[in-house]
Amino acid sequence: MAQGGSREAYKTFRAIPTRWMDNDIYGHMNNVVHYSLFDTAVNGWLIEGGVLDIHEGDQIGLVVETGCRYFGEIAFPDVVHAGLRVAKLGTSSVRYEVGLFRNNEPTAAAEGFFVHVYVDRQTRRPKPLNDRLRATLETIAS
Repeated sequence: MAQGGSREAYKTFRAIPTRWMDNDIYGHMNNVVHYSLFDTAVNGWLIEGGVLDIHEGDQIGLVVETGCRYFGEIAFPDVVHAGLRVAKLGTSSVRYEVGLFRNNEPTAAAEGFFVHVYVDRQTRRPKPLNDRLRATLETIAS
């Protein structure tokens, strides 16, 4: 089995506890939960950084592409440490890469990505990243 990347490859981390309901019949975290953790890691970081206002902001990110590779199992009651980095910054799009680390393990149990296209909240048309958002994203660009 292939091995996931190391913690050093990521710029910032967010601890996310697993929940009882995350486990599936096979006794590990169901694959769909990984995508929820990606979303939680990215959007939580943006909200805490003050660059995403989910209720009133005029610019929002829509997910247009996702992917995940699995290297090991995660299960309740593990704590996931979601490593985050920006792999590509476009005019109105961002490719985030996320590594999910089980407890204190040095290599990722799963690594994934998703692409946000930032759009005007009302028109849903692509809108260039505002200066504050771009500057924040650049802090975790690889």
